[in-house]
Amino acid sequence: MWPSLVINLADNTRRMENSATALTAQGLPFERIEAVNGWQMDEAEVVQVYDAAANRRRARHPLVRPEIGCYLSHIAAWERIAEAEAAGGFVFEDDFQAGDDLAAVLGLLSQDSGSDWDMVKLFSFDRAPKCVRRRALDRAHELVIPYRVPTCLIGYGLTRDAARHLAARARPFFRPVDEDQKFFWETGLRVALVLPPPVSVGDQQTVTGTIGKARRSAGEAGGLARFWRGLRYQAHYRAALHWHRARGTGS
Repeated sequence: MWPSLVINLADNTRRMENSATALTAQGLPFERIEAVNGWQMDEAEVVQVYDAAANRRRARHPLVRPEIGCYLSHIAAWERIAEAEAAGGFVFEDDFQAGDDLAAVLGLLSQDSGSDWDMVKLFSFDRAPKCVRRRALDRAHELVIPYRVPTCLIGYGLTRDAARHLAARARPFFRPVDEDQKFFWETGLRVALVLPPPVSVGDQQTVTGTIGKARRSAGEAGGLARFWRGLRYQAHYRAALHWHRARGTGS
């Protein structure tokens, strides 16, 4: 079985307790990854990892500090997988909720990697996505290549080679980490999804605040310019997605 990593900010003890309880109940050992608190980063640290110019040209909105910290936290998890002896690993954000089938699915995926996927999502808000192809994982689950890669990174698996690749190319970044994975033609990864997902969204209570709240606060000053920037981003993404799927990229 590949190792499981849980990304957690030190102040969010309740979330870590919930994650530990969920994984332990299914006999899944795990390692806690200390999350990076973006609010505590100074401007010099931000400039080293965040490409603001590329963000203005190619992203939906400017990144808020928690998004920068979140990206760095996932990079830390990728580096841990890349350095480990196992052929891959699973990464969980600390607000996930585990289905009763999680351990079984992780066991199957640990034996299944390398043939037709590099990254596998364990959650999607869309339970019936359009798919490029699909196959059985076991009698109860399918492994599909979704036409549009789900955004959320609440739970996913990576082969060790994929983790090395992502970690090496990650800095500097200009989009949120979850949105970056939608651009599979840039990452070069084949991204799969387990259906039905063995992970769902869990307790959202937090001591440190949420990315969503920080985005909403920052968005209050955006106005019409932010609206048009979002439309431009979506148009570009859809056009590139359809073009690359037509070419067979990522499948």
